[in-house]
Amino acid sequence: MRQLSRRARSGTLALHVCSSAGWLGMTLCLLALGLTAALTGSGPAAEASYRSMKVFADWLLAPLALVTLASGVLLSVGTRWGLARYWWVWIKFWLTLAATLASVLLFRTRIDSTVADVAAGRPVLPYELVIPPLVSLSAYTFMTVISVLKPWGRTARGRRSTPVSRRRSPASGRRSRSAPSASGRRAVD
Repeated sequence: MRQLSRRARSGTLALHVCSSAGWLGMTLCLLALGLTAALTGSGPAAEASYRSMKVFADWLLAPLALVTLASGVLLSVGTRWGLARYWWVWIKFWLTLAATLASVLLFRTRIDSTVADVAAGRPVLPYELVIPPLVSLSAYTFMTVISVLKPWGRTARGRRSTPVSRRRSPASGRRSRSAPSASGRRAVD
C-alpha cells in the first residue's frame, strides 16, 4: 500500500488515539458498573447498573472497537511500521482483533442475557460482568505500553523487507552505511 500523506497520517493517528482512549474509558465505566452491580446489596441498583451497561454496549462498544481496529490497521499498512514488520505492531493487531471480537460478539451477548435474567427475576452470578472488563483493561494497558515502548524489534518478514544498506553488518552488529547519495549525504537509519 502507498504511504499515507502527512495530513492523512496525522488525522488517522488522532482518530486512532481518540477511539482507543474512548474504548479504554468505556471499559472503565463498564468495570465500575459491573462492580456496583456485584457489590451492592440492592436489587434495583444492580438492575440499573446492568441496564446502564447494556446502553454502553449497545451504542458505544462496537463502534469504538471497530474504529480502533480499522484506524490501527490503516496506520500500520500506511506507514513505515507495516502490519507484520515489527513485533509490537503484529502483537497489538492480534490483541485488538481478539478484543474487538470478544467485546462485540461475547461481552455484548453476556450483558444482554444478564439484563434479561435480572428483568425475569433469575439469579445472576455477581462477578460475571466484572471479569471481562478487567481482562480488556489489562489488554488495553499492555497495548498502550508496547505502543509507547516499541519493544522486540523486527519480525522475520520485517528483516527481509529492510534494504541491504540499512541492515546490521554481522561482524560489528552495527548498521552499515550506504554510499553517499547524489546530494553528498549518506543515507543513515
